[in-house]
Amino acid sequence: MPIAFVTGATGFIGSHVALCLLENGFTVCALARPGSRHPDLAAARLEWRTGDIRSPHEVQEAMEGCDVVFHVAADYRLWCRNPREIYETNVGGTRNVLDAARIHGIERVVYTSSVGALGLDPHGAPADETVQVCLEDMVGHYKRSKFLAERCAEEFVRAGLPVIMVHPSTPVGPGDRKPTPTGKIIVDFLNGRMPAYLNTGLNLVHVRDVAEGHRLALEKGIMGEKYILGNRDLTLAEIFGLLEKISGIRAPRILLPYAPILLLARINDRISRAVGVEPLIPLEGVRMARKCMFFNPGKAVRELGLPQTPVETALAEAVSWFRSHGYAP
Repeated sequence: MPIAFVTGATGFIGSHVALCLLENGFTVCALARPGSRHPDLAAARLEWRTGDIRSPHEVQEAMEGCDVVFHVAADYRLWCRNPREIYETNVGGTRNVLDAARIHGIERVVYTSSVGALGLDPHGAPADETVQVCLEDMVGHYKRSKFLAERCAEEFVRAGLPVIMVHPSTPVGPGDRKPTPTGKIIVDFLNGRMPAYLNTGLNLVHVRDVAEGHRLALEKGIMGEKYILGNRDLTLAEIFGLLEKISGIRAPRILLPYAPILLLARINDRISRAVGVEPLIPLEGVRMARKCMFFNPGKAVRELGLPQTPVETALAEAVSWFRSHGYAP
């Protein structure tokens, strides 16, 4: 088995990718900043290599001796007092990792993009990898940074670097320690902090299926191609309905109008920027909620064999994990 270099192994998706690779016989070298480790990988037989993806020299040095690369690391925040930090990691970091892969003659690179960098169907149908999109369509700094990072990856593809791009939709499951914005929705629901909801929707997928999708992309993916790693489209009301069945906590019944929530989020955002505290209602999250983030993972299912674990299982495991780790009663 090849030696795999993994960025982002201290995060939600990246830790699952590292575990998936180890379970399938890979030797894994994981990049991490000094003192940064993932508890779920404490007993795993992987090699931690110290470095920051924002440092070209550190990335090149850490990648030495590896055969394949999984670039999973990203700054996934819907609010940041200094947005430049998001671009430094998501765009600059991606360029550093791919340039190091070029220098080392890496056999194959799996780059973790996001469905946030893809276009949405104008009529609301599930979008696939071919929907046209431009930078002006991107809502917020996270999406814009991932869009620009994907353009960077395409530059390296045109230059001959064997990059395969995967686009996770909305992963859920155990191990969401920070938690991610999606995990926070589940935590808030479990703690009774979701009295109402907006008319929006997401494509949910089990995080372990996303990790397996990375491995399958390395094995079966075509250079320069994009693969949506998703499963099932659900409205937010449907997600809360499933969480009610799983947790026994009553789902919100009040549908909020979009306009006043957007206004409240704008006011909240201005206050947060003034005091430097993350807002309770992220403006970018509300702006994203204007449209349903529905996607079609058919290409990855057909061409890669992407697993499709029921989303009920993913949500149940997420709820159990959050409760067992003290995030919710």
